[in-house]
Amino acid sequence: MEVLYFAWVRERIGLPKETVDTQALTVMELVDELRAREERYALAFSDLSALRVAVDQDLADFDAPLKGAREVAFFPPMTGG
Repeated sequence: MEVLYFAWVRERIGLPKETVDTQALTVMELVDELRAREERYALAFSDLSALRVAVDQDLADFDAPLKGAREVAFFPPMTGG
């Protein structure tokens, strides 16, 4: 599965995207797997209220299922002007 990181999430992790081999059934399980990798992931995912997620380019919640998903993206909330 492709995992994409945007804005400060990308800065904290140090990658714009990566291919992840996961057994996660939900976005939250994927987050838990990523947090366990290294401190930079734990820092990036320390405050989930400051993050939004999209599964296959559709906005989703952290309890969204990942079955059949090809892409998950993490980004901060958008602000408009």
